Amino acid sequence: MAEEFARVGEIEICYETFGNPEDPAMLLIMGLGTQMLAWHEDFCEQLAARGFFVIRHDNRDIGRSTRLDDAPTPTLKQLALRDRRGAAYTLSDMARDSVGVLDHLGIEKAHIVGASMGGMIAQRIAIEHPHRTLSLVSIMSNTGSFWSGQPALSMYALLLRPAPMERHAYIERAVEMFQKIGGSGFEADVEDLRDIASRSYDRGHDPRGSSRQLGAIIADRDRSPLLRKLKVPVTVIHGSEDKLVPRSGGRATAKAVPGAMLVEIGGMGHGLPRAAWPQIIGAIVQNAERASSGRAAAPPRAATTG
Repeated sequence: MAEEFARVGEIEICYETFGNPEDPAMLLIMGLGTQMLAWHEDFCEQLAARGFFVIRHDNRDIGRSTRLDDAPTPTLKQLALRDRRGAAYTLSDMARDSVGVLDHLGIEKAHIVGASMGGMIAQRIAIEHPHRTLSLVSIMSNTGSFWSGQPALSMYALLLRPAPMERHAYIERAVEMFQKIGGSGFEADVEDLRDIASRSYDRGHDPRGSSRQLGAIIADRDRSPLLRKLKVPVTVIHGSEDKLVPRSGGRATAKAVPGAMLVEIGGMGHGLPRAAWPQIIGAIVQNAERASSGRAAAPPRAATTG
């Protein structure tokens, strides 16, 4: 389906859908500085083939969604010191953007799936908009606690280094970065990474948007006390070799939510490698089935694969 736009207040959110609108909705939310293209078309189509109306979208300040160029951009010092005063907006604002896409499509409730920062936004939707949430899947994310799921010191240089403005340099930098954080258990599909980076650049590139998104992450509080109150089925997926958001973040998220399922994928880093899709998609679908069966909570269980 062609890209479309949803007006959410003063923001326009670019989105795309897959599957039958009559099927249960599933909203996919991507991570920091990453366009909706990272939810690969094949990934979305496989979920649609499992009986879901799949929606992916660009978060604000990325891709073809509204850029907040007049908003303040956090300084490197503010980001490095985790100074909340540098934030131009919050994860709650970004959660409202996502819910606004559902409003635009006339969808009352959806299964919410988020990766990395998208997992944090998805958690905010489940916390602040529970009546819109059928189930929650948090992938390679954390609770916002300073004590778990925080990047290794070596990763901060990667996060804080400005992305190149020139097209070729941007694409090669993106490929290099995703190879570094991808984990040793799955071979990187370099051509696929280059294709996504190329299309992302052509759809719109401005590193200031990524900095403002990082400011929103830093400004958020520990969500653990609020996650404990969730009443919907929750599954947490994490790679055993995630250096960007260590698996302690996934474990803390699963521990915080009563009855949450924890799926750790051996050898997976910070990414969605195609070879891991059967496990990832299987866990997402299983979680949605828990919602449709009325089993909001299941006995806590951890599954490690690979």
